Amino acid sequence: MGDKARVAARHIIMLLCCWLSAPRRKKIERWLRGREEFIKLQRSDWVLMSWGKSGRTWLRVMLSRAYQLKGGLDASELLDFDNLRRRNAQLPAVFFSHNNYLRDYTGNRESKRHFRGKRIVLLVRDPRDVAVSQFFQWQFRMRPNKKFINDYPPHGADISVWDFVLDQEAGVPRIVDYFNGWARAIPELEDVLVVRYEDMRADPAAALERILAFTGTPVSPAQVREAVEFAAYDNMKKMEQEQFFKGSGARVKPGDRDNPQSFKVRKAKVGGYRDYFTDEQCRQLDGLVVQLDPLFGYSGERA
Repeated sequence: MGDKARVAARHIIMLLCCWLSAPRRKKIERWLRGREEFIKLQRSDWVLMSWGKSGRTWLRVMLSRAYQLKGGLDASELLDFDNLRRRNAQLPAVFFSHNNYLRDYTGNRESKRHFRGKRIVLLVRDPRDVAVSQFFQWQFRMRPNKKFINDYPPHGADISVWDFVLDQEAGVPRIVDYFNGWARAIPELEDVLVVRYEDMRADPAAALERILAFTGTPVSPAQVREAVEFAAYDNMKKMEQEQFFKGSGARVKPGDRDNPQSFKVRKAKVGGYRDYFTDEQCRQLDGLVVQLDPLFGYSGERA
């Protein structure tokens, strides 16, 4: 059974489960999604791991363009697991994951042993910026069912950005816990490259070169430069507005063309969380981030 067929089967199963209780439906859907992801994981050449809203789409576009240039492929085909490898065998299949549903399928709630033997690029970002960006994702882009199965505040809830970033399941506390879990897991895994969003913003070409070298598909310096220019902020905004990438679904598409907060590419600002909070609130967030493992380089102090 192919990937699309498995997704279609999941939708049919969930329709047949409509009479079950909400908790039971949630458990079944998360397990089915986890099975789909596990199958992809086994077939992947490497894994890009992140928490949502950590700059993954930007990195995906840079990687897409670098691989397209190496393989002589069209610029409008966004990297989506093995689609580029099917076009050119020298290109890798990249599994994009948050290790969310996988835990439900494998039963590895804390351990990351299902990733053993895979090269992993762990993309991290300041949890304060992540949580604010995720608030706008939740408010303007996230589907109601996605909110339900991932324990986000329910669709239509009247919740402020401050309450959201403090939420134990969706906000800074959960993100800190997620990153710390990966810090504990790194020693049990063979190959993990930690990439900070902030470092990628400062020197995207250097970050992209490190990732491509680590994952085993190096490209020329000229191709790296072109990939970085292609994924520049202004061009990303333009491509999203024009829905440049074919077959990308809602991945690089505004939720509402008239609402800039609904765009996938929103601000891309380092330290932008401070625009939404008072000094006292920022100090409270600093106290949460100081609990993060020093491996990631976020001290809790303001950047």
